[in-house]
Amino acid sequence: MMDDSELEVMATPPGSSSPGDAVSERGEIVSNEDEDLYYIPERRLSLDLGPSAMDTSQWHFVDQAIAPALSYRSMTSEDNSIMTDVDGSPTRVELNKADSYSSCYSLDSDDCEKIIPKLKCKDDSVSVLTDTPELTQDPNEMRHPSLTVAFTFKAISKTLGKLSESDIKTFKMMLWKRYPQSFNTSPQGMDMVDLVDRLLECFDLVVSLQITKTLLEEIGQKKMIDYLQTLCIRNEVRHDLSETLKRKYGKVCDDPSVQEETRPFEDVFTDLHITSTCDNGPNIEHEVMNIEKLDSNREAAKLLSTKDILSDERLEHSNYKLILITGVAGSGKSMAVRRLIFDWIEERSHQHVSFLFPLPFRELKQFENSKVSVLEIIHTLYPETKKLREEDYRCDDCKIMFIFDGLDEYNGTFDFHNTSLLGDLKDSTSLNIIVTNLLRDRLLYRGLFLIFSRSPLKRCIPWDTHYDEIDVQGFHDPQKDEYFKKRFKDQDQAARVIAYINSSKTLRIMCHLPLFCSLVADEFQQFFKEPMTRAEPPRSITYMYTKLMLSLIRQHRIFRAPHRSSDKERDFLMKLGKLAFNMLEQGQFKITKSDWKEVGIKGEEAVINSGLCTQYITKPFVLHQEKVISFIHPTMQEYLAALYVFLSFTNQGKNIFDHQLKDKFKGMFKGHKAMELYKSAVDSSLRWADGKLDIFLRFLLGMALKTNLELLQPFCTSPVKWPTLIEDATAFIRKRITENLYPGRNSNLQRCLEELSA
Repeated sequence: MMDDSELEVMATPPGSSSPGDAVSERGEIVSNEDEDLYYIPERRLSLDLGPSAMDTSQWHFVDQAIAPALSYRSMTSEDNSIMTDVDGSPTRVELNKADSYSSCYSLDSDDCEKIIPKLKCKDDSVSVLTDTPELTQDPNEMRHPSLTVAFTFKAISKTLGKLSESDIKTFKMMLWKRYPQSFNTSPQGMDMVDLVDRLLECFDLVVSLQITKTLLEEIGQKKMIDYLQTLCIRNEVRHDLSETLKRKYGKVCDDPSVQEETRPFEDVFTDLHITSTCDNGPNIEHEVMNIEKLDSNREAAKLLSTKDILSDERLEHSNYKLILITGVAGSGKSMAVRRLIFDWIEERSHQHVSFLFPLPFRELKQFENSKVSVLEIIHTLYPETKKLREEDYRCDDCKIMFIFDGLDEYNGTFDFHNTSLLGDLKDSTSLNIIVTNLLRDRLLYRGLFLIFSRSPLKRCIPWDTHYDEIDVQGFHDPQKDEYFKKRFKDQDQAARVIAYINSSKTLRIMCHLPLFCSLVADEFQQFFKEPMTRAEPPRSITYMYTKLMLSLIRQHRIFRAPHRSSDKERDFLMKLGKLAFNMLEQGQFKITKSDWKEVGIKGEEAVINSGLCTQYITKPFVLHQEKVISFIHPTMQEYLAALYVFLSFTNQGKNIFDHQLKDKFKGMFKGHKAMELYKSAVDSSLRWADGKLDIFLRFLLGMALKTNLELLQPFCTSPVKWPTLIEDATAFIRKRITENLYPGRNSNLQRCLEELSA
């Protein structure tokens, strides 16, 4: 081992001047008596860069060092980049050093040895260089696309940063001795940035890694070689995983149950309203009624973004590793998943996470009837992870985040007391045991877990599990307009769509659901495709609500009950609609246990499967809490009530408003005319000064329109033919307005005429 005095002697041999003396501060050569003859340190044999004999067929001899394989100036990023060192502190890398030089070299050109001129005699050149062949990279060798200048700099810097001070000195000395053509004076004075900077400018990226590994081996640092190799493997896996996730989540179809035209995710996503508290209850904003907000959560809600969900700062303050993220159907939970994934891929958030694995329950269903390990699930869904070692899932410097989307779609039962613990990722077991351990926060000690679900009807996570809850509430007013402006690049078209939703306060309110916004946008997209169309878009709010109801029911049929018959589907809607109508007459918006028993359906089916209802917890007293089920919005309750009245008449000939019928069988005969139903509905609505049947009446009238009849036909047992109903209903409503018997109700009657497009 040489001491510093010996290094200084080697750095400036007797009778020679150092390049640092020969170069001015601007990098210009200072003229001497013999300016073409500078001292060239004695060249030594290059290192053997591998366990096997080096292929020397690609070596060649040159008069000066080859140009860098990849200059920092070629990077497409900004001039400066921040690299994270081992301890997490940022290290600034000068990516463009046009006005400076490191230690003893000038970067006025890409040649590493610009200041060392050619020897005057070719023979002399050969005699000096014969023992020092230049390292070259095989041009036919394919380099992994993840191997970039930024990563290579970071990997080498982190590895060398783990060495002791004495090992760093030895590493620098050997680097100088082996490659004097790149280090013309001792690199001992260089800091880590300049040292790695110089190495990468003079050698190809692969060669730079090879040199680092070989020198580490010579100084006995095999652990550091393993560490550097681990960084390279993880980098390759992360790159390949990111490409897979881009293909999988890069395109979005707003209604997942229909394989329609997809769009780039970035062209669709709009920021969601996410709060740090759950059990906030449904949106109760209403056009006509003032519905009292139930006391669902006393805690002050903090507004979050997807970047905050499991951020490094949040982990530090809360120490939660398991987060349950809930929201009503259509509130944007799946969009939040995509946003989180893309922010990780693009390095905008959660960069303390090395790997992110989305594991949707729709994809996990393939493992339900077989023995499988967590590792096998990951390898099956993401084959590129097979390069990782088991230690990568357990070490502190390799955090892994799992995203389980759609817990509400999992039908398994959980036994939190008797289910065995899962101690090894390689242990084969049932999917139910894996999910149970997940909800117990015992799946992977060092893992981070996000679980997305519709509002759970039963407690799906044990009370003693350390976890946090977050609520996705969809869009607030600014985001509604922003969504349509993103969907429609033509600003005139976007303005027309926004004007449409602003034409009805109910439509505007309901656009708090991203799913509802997407249905409106899809409708207008088809509308704008028609050539030279001058037709107006439908003014019926019933049409969009029917679309929403069908979308939720379709998801239920495809993803949760694929074998369910249409008769059972219709029967379920009739029962739920009857409940909605009875509650509406009573001015009630909370569904009680006795209500479920009366109609003969279970809350699970309404909340989890259909998505038409939601559950939240109210805390009327300090030490008391109550689980409450309601419809996802009061207007959805009104729509289903209207659907019940409509189907009761079309399928059974039963007028719900005809309370004079004594014989319970009389309603089974289709002796009533459709106009009788609508006359009684209009008069019933006018009698309620609080307007609790106003929106209901609009829906009921809207269902008589041809466009809505076509959508609802699958729920009708026979074709509905009412040729003159629209004209008759319009005439009747105009008559009621003229009579002015209920002056305060005339504004709603005008809205009813708009619903009938009159």
